[in-house]
Amino acid sequence: MRVIITGGAGFIGQKLAAAIARAGTLPGPDGGEAVRELVLFDQAEATPPPEARVAIHTVAGDIADTAALDALFAGGADVVYHLASVVSAAAEADFELGMGVNFDGTRAVLEASRKAGGGATRFIFTSSVAVFGGDLPPVVEDHTAPMPQNSYGIQKAMAELLVSDYSRRGFVDGRALRLPTIAVRPGRPNKAASTFASSIIREPLQGEEAVLPVPEELAMFVLSPRQAIQALVHAAGISAADFGGSRSVMLPGIRVTVGEMISALRRVGGDAAVARIRREPDPTIETIVGGWPADFNTAKAERLGFQRDDGIDAIVEAFIEDDMLPDGRAALGRS
Repeated sequence: MRVIITGGAGFIGQKLAAAIARAGTLPGPDGGEAVRELVLFDQAEATPPPEARVAIHTVAGDIADTAALDALFAGGADVVYHLASVVSAAAEADFELGMGVNFDGTRAVLEASRKAGGGATRFIFTSSVAVFGGDLPPVVEDHTAPMPQNSYGIQKAMAELLVSDYSRRGFVDGRALRLPTIAVRPGRPNKAASTFASSIIREPLQGEEAVLPVPEELAMFVLSPRQAIQALVHAAGISAADFGGSRSVMLPGIRVTVGEMISALRRVGGDAAVARIRREPDPTIETIVGGWPADFNTAKAERLGFQRDDGIDAIVEAFIEDDMLPDGRAALGRS
């Protein structure tokens, strides 16, 4: 099969590409399927994963450029992972950029998938917890009406509707995975409103200062990068019939407060690590992230075989094992 990842230079795209390249297969509704070609598409050329068991190609281009997408999809597409996105705070700060990538770009990739796959392309779209907001029930269900409170969430919700309609009409076989806040992300802070959820663990463990813009009482719905990648791989093997009429599903996460995250940091890095967190309230960030719900019923996702992390300590351990820099691991006495 031929697999395309948009946003292939991003951290999720890179991790997903590495997982597929190592395995050489993806699950399908009828069992494992060999991947013959993996294409990574982004605005900047992606780094191919090492030790690949499949052919890897990297392509740089504009997600909304029809000609570029036609060339990208000329070889067909059995599975498309549409990860390319402008993150939350950046989409709120720049409306045109957010719409151009998060909505117009998604439609362009759906159209390219439609033309290339004849309706058979499995189209896996990363949506977000940010599609929910406003006056919510105590526990949010998959069928709770999305009422996003920022441009990013609105753009993701509109894109979900496109995925559903393209699927209903038989143009693609789509599924939209609503991601919880992903933590702990490797690398450096980005423009996501929730970037602090990774920074307050990652930087202190590596001897650096981190900024906390929200109160410790704020609760979030969180998923580790490790489980996010497993979910993306797993999604390729779910049949349309099992997914059901709604092509959107909230992935299982864990509810955790910022204070509980700091306590987990203390258990691993001690008081010295916690002392590296600088409180710097930011009402804009608090409004955006505080508007996202933290309590979900994820029965549909669990029925479909998606899994959650075992707790915040497991999430921190996954970061140490998978992504922490060697100097940081050495400081913690880890090899």
